[in-house]
Amino acid sequence: QVQVKESGGGLVQPGESLRLSCAASVFGSFIRLNNLAWYRQTPGKERELVASITSTWQTSYVDSAKGRFTITRDDDKNLALLMMNGLEPEDTGVYYCNVDVQWDAFMSRDYWGQGTQVTVSS
Repeated sequence: QVQVKESGGGLVQPGESLRLSCAASVFGSFIRLNNLAWYRQTPGKERELVASITSTWQTSYVDSAKGRFTITRDDDKNLALLMMNGLEPEDTGVYYCNVDVQWDAFMSRDYWGQGTQVTVSS
């Protein structure tokens, strides 16, 4: 069983910053957390991958986030962090965390959180 909890969203003005946190509570033994990722969803649109980080710290970003957002992880605390600088109104949406758990040598499964709202508006 895995619980994924996002936090850190809010209402900010254009140009300001937010740091999103994703805490994964894993019940049971597992090998490691694989990919950790942040997605964004806005009304009428599909959920979009914003940033991801592998277990070896390779990162990738959607083009609109490059140079402004930074994803990191803390494997001691099972955290995924997303630092968002220079926020724009287009960054508005519900941000969801996705955590992929490697349970054993043969099985992995990903889990979603409930999301945190980010609103960028003047």
